Amino acid sequence: MQAGNLNLSRNVNKTVCMVLNPNKRDRIIISKFPCFTVDNSSLKFVDKFKYLGHVITSNLSDDADIHREIQNMFVCTNVLLCRYRKCSLSVKTLLFRSFCLCLYDIALWKVFNNCTLVKLQSCYNKCLKLFFGFQHHDSLAQLFLATGLPSFSTVLHNCNHVFNKSRSACTNSIVAHLLELSAR
Repeated sequence: MQAGNLNLSRNVNKTVCMVLNPNKRDRIIISKFPCFTVDNSSLKFVDKFKYLGHVITSNLSDDADIHREIQNMFVCTNVLLCRYRKCSLSVKTLLFRSFCLCLYDIALWKVFNNCTLVKLQSCYNKCLKLFFGFQHHDSLAQLFLATGLPSFSTVLHNCNHVFNKSRSACTNSIVAHLLELSAR
């Protein structure tokens, strides 16, 4: 059946194919796949792409998405620093919470290298010190007390907690089925 028959709109310039390899290399049956076409246009194969802001890779690792978040946090902090360097502590705290703690997809991270997560934690701490004018050698505990902002481990814990609470309360049958599958 063709997509046109289903009355679906599509953009072949934004549509890609990705092959997810099995965890065990000996289970790979074929490594070269035929070209897929939509509206007589060939779709390209990619190793990673961004879907709803989340970077998905063919090896299903979340490292690329964590690196995206690191880059995003540095960019946001530098923009805030350029525009709001002279604001009061309370205004800066509100700005940092609003623009740098938007880690909505952090609870989706399940497969990643621990070093990558440590880099994000280091980024978080550097951005805090930079934006709030603390020196490199200043205590993080002092910074958290002064700003009222959470530590990175608290941010990680809270995001996972909120996600799991929302997921458990969801009445959608598809989500319920996925929860059941993941419990196995």
